[in-house]
Amino acid sequence: MFFRTSSTITKLSRGYHYLTVPNAAQISRQAPFFSLSARSFSAVGAAMADTSGVTAELLQKKLEVELEAKTVKIEDLSGGCGQAFQAVIVSDKFAGKNLLARHRLVNSVLKEEIPKIHAWTPKCYTTEQYQALGE
Repeated sequence: MFFRTSSTITKLSRGYHYLTVPNAAQISRQAPFFSLSARSFSAVGAAMADTSGVTAELLQKKLEVELEAKTVKIEDLSGGCGQAFQAVIVSDKFAGKNLLARHRLVNSVLKEEIPKIHAWTPKCYTTEQYQALGE
C-alpha cells in the first residue's frame, strides 16, 4: 500500500480500490479502515435473500382475528421472500384514532413478525373511510 501526498486519493495495491481520504498523514494516526469487496457485497445480498418465514397469509389471518378486520389485503413486494409487505387494513377498531395510533395498534398485533421483515407499510382505514375511497 502506498500514499500519494500530492492528492487526496489513496491507492491500495491489492484489489486496486480507490478511496478518498482527508490526507495521508491522518491515516497513520487513525484506526485501520476496511472496504467491502465484491465478495462481501454478494454475501450481504444472499443473506437478505433468505426468507424471513413471514407470509402474506400469516399476516392476513393474524390481522383479521386480532383487529376483527373487515378487509385485509396484503401484497408481498419482495418477490416471495417475505422481506417487504404493503397492507390495506379495514377495521372499526380504527374509529376515533389518528394515523399514528392506528399504526401502533397494527404493529402491536404483529410484534413478533415485524422484526423479521425489512419493510412494512400499512394503510389503515375505518369501514366508512374505505367505502368513501370506492375500493
